[in-house]
Amino acid sequence: MTKPKLWTKDFFIVSTANFFLYFTFYLLMVTITNFASEKFHATPSAAGLASGIFVIGMLIGRLFTGRSIDKTGWKKTLYIGFIFFLITTGLYFFVNNMTTLLINRFLNGAAMGIASTATGTIAAKIIPNERRGEGTGYYALSVVLAAAIGPFLAMFLSQYTGVSINFVLCILLLAFSLIAIFFLNVPTIQFTKEQLEEMKGFSLDHFFEVKAIPISIMGAFIGLGYSSILTFLSSYTNEIDLVGVGSFFFIVYAVLVLVSRPFTGRWFDVRGENFVMYPSFFVFALALFVLSQAQHGFTLLLAGAFVGLGYGTLTSSGQAISIKVSPKERMGLATSTWFIFFDGGMGIGPSILGFIVLLLGYRGLYMTMAIVLFACLFFYYLLHGRKAGNKIQQMVQPS
Repeated sequence: MTKPKLWTKDFFIVSTANFFLYFTFYLLMVTITNFASEKFHATPSAAGLASGIFVIGMLIGRLFTGRSIDKTGWKKTLYIGFIFFLITTGLYFFVNNMTTLLINRFLNGAAMGIASTATGTIAAKIIPNERRGEGTGYYALSVVLAAAIGPFLAMFLSQYTGVSINFVLCILLLAFSLIAIFFLNVPTIQFTKEQLEEMKGFSLDHFFEVKAIPISIMGAFIGLGYSSILTFLSSYTNEIDLVGVGSFFFIVYAVLVLVSRPFTGRWFDVRGENFVMYPSFFVFALALFVLSQAQHGFTLLLAGAFVGLGYGTLTSSGQAISIKVSPKERMGLATSTWFIFFDGGMGIGPSILGFIVLLLGYRGLYMTMAIVLFACLFFYYLLHGRKAGNKIQQMVQPS
């Protein structure tokens, strides 16, 4: 039986647009604290707020987009998100104090939430059901590559050209993406009168897809674990005198994701999600344990490789599960629900984990997170794994 085509024109366009969206996100995220410090002489806490308030805006943007995207239209929502993101990015040239910077960062984050929910929903619809895990895995590479290249380029440009060039590059990339999505053919969904009536009014299930919540709770723990790396790795490598090697951590991470993604996505589709999720939680926990024990460059980079295999697989597979368990007409809401929980874990992580660092130090932090991620093996079983079973076993059971 011939597998349905995955790499269509539309899949390539939406993946490319998502890459530039997240590439812009990382360019801004890395440079905005320096921008606030240099231009407005902001304190470290105020500069940190300028970075963090973006995540709050993004969460709110996702929350309301998940509810409205099906009713508004997927492509129209995509246009709204990218245009809003382009405008608020351009406004960085006109902010003249910390108050206006914080307001614009919040609006910029909301725009990111709208645009990224739209790209994720459209990608989910374009990907054939038979290749759900594989397709979601390849789509998620757009975020992985942006996370590997964006911070490196942002620091390079800031060092040699200044922050303003970052803003110019972001505007150019978003403008290019806006032109590209014009050629995107987006499938439409027809709603029954009953479904349209259900969308009216105010209810919790208008903002969250209930069936996607169990796996999305796991997404919050995954985001929490990764936030310990994003937030504290630089300080940790400085403490253990591995700063030089530490700069290659995310490169190793990205390479392992690129190498493993074709296999893990196919295993998800052929053997079921449990075949992928259980080992990935274990490997991510192992990565954090190895990181807690790092004393040499090799050990640090080995942890980066394990993060690529574990965390890199969990994010794409978790998103695929959230869509798989939800009704087709609520695909946008399922995508939004997954990212709200995942981003929530990433967003609250630094403030929670900072207390652990004060109590136990960086090694104690990563050891604690290794224990938490190992415990996620059991949480996953209770919330989803026991219901999912093994696809191979299901196929051979007599009907």
